[in-house]
Amino acid sequence: MVKNAAIEALSFEEALGELETIVRTLETGQSPLEQSINAYERGIALKKHCETRLREAQAKIEKIMVGKDGNLSTQPLDESE
Repeated sequence: MVKNAAIEALSFEEALGELETIVRTLETGQSPLEQSINAYERGIALKKHCETRLREAQAKIEKIMVGKDGNLSTQPLDESE
């Protein structure tokens, strides 16, 4: 985990790990108010970053199709399947 790193530079796993740490810390209620507010704000930004990374990954998912001629191709994954 990379604390105080630019959120955009974090991988999904790093951002999620830091978010989990923030949640555990806030749940204890032991942090001073200002520190809790700052952690909460960073947590919101980390959550948004994770959601963006997940959407990007989902957009890249494709299904492999085998044509009648036996050739392989890909097309976007249909979420209804």
